[in-house]
Amino acid sequence: MKKILITGVNSYIGTSFQRWVSQYPDKYSVEAISVRDDSWKNRSFLGYDVIFHTAAIVHVNERDTSKYFKVNRDLTLDIAKKAKEEGVKQFIFLSTMGVYGIETGYITKETIPNPKTPYAQSKYEAEKLLLEISSDEFKVSIVRPPLVYGRDCPGNYRRLANLALKLPLFPDIRNKRSMIFIDNLSEFIRILIDLNVNGIFFPQNKEYVNTTKLVRLIVKAHGRKIIISKFFNWAVSIGFRFSSSIRKVFGSYVYDKEIPGSPGAPIDGVSIDYEVKSFERSILYTEGRE
Repeated sequence: MKKILITGVNSYIGTSFQRWVSQYPDKYSVEAISVRDDSWKNRSFLGYDVIFHTAAIVHVNERDTSKYFKVNRDLTLDIAKKAKEEGVKQFIFLSTMGVYGIETGYITKETIPNPKTPYAQSKYEAEKLLLEISSDEFKVSIVRPPLVYGRDCPGNYRRLANLALKLPLFPDIRNKRSMIFIDNLSEFIRILIDLNVNGIFFPQNKEYVNTTKLVRLIVKAHGRKIIISKFFNWAVSIGFRFSSSIRKVFGSYVYDKEIPGSPGAPIDGVSIDYEVKSFERSILYTEGRE
């Protein structure tokens, strides 16, 4: 049995992972701790096989950006060093697709990160420091997920879903986005723990997501209808040049499907498949209809 310690008791991804692996009570023992204060320093890490570090600051007052680096970089490294000193075998760090500093594009394993926000910069700096202390005895697995969605998820998916349920019509846009359903991500983390590997990984759903199709499925899940029309595509095209929010919704932004961690792409010689729900079913589940 593998003993796993999650840092971040209120993390959506952390709590979702803990719930997911509860179906394997004979294989994994999972606990979670808060690292909001220094009490974690008195917690022994002896006996744990894995630290899954999900604790982070995502939004703070932009005039005090030092908090991003204090928590997302410095705290991460302090926890990892303690884990290494006390014999933990694997440290999984939850990073972000945002390290690339763009709203649109095609990301391959050769794409060089160029973070633009304090949040993304602090995550990227943490990545580099963690890789410096990784070893054969202390594996560091860095995960850069795209947009994560699922039932009760926070963030951009829920904002889009709420908007879709209010609009009478929506543009017919042919874009592609990498996204990942929370249970697919949880299964990926579970497999990553079983493989116990060093590296940077890019999990995503098997198929890219088209924003218009996503909106149509959300509305359909609620038994409603929405008019899809190309009439307003010209407005989207204009907004695309001036608004980062428009680019995030309607632009194409994907991971290459051969990138490490993508479904079917090998990790340490092992081809992995972690899609437990198809895209259509995942939307039904997210919207509480399955």
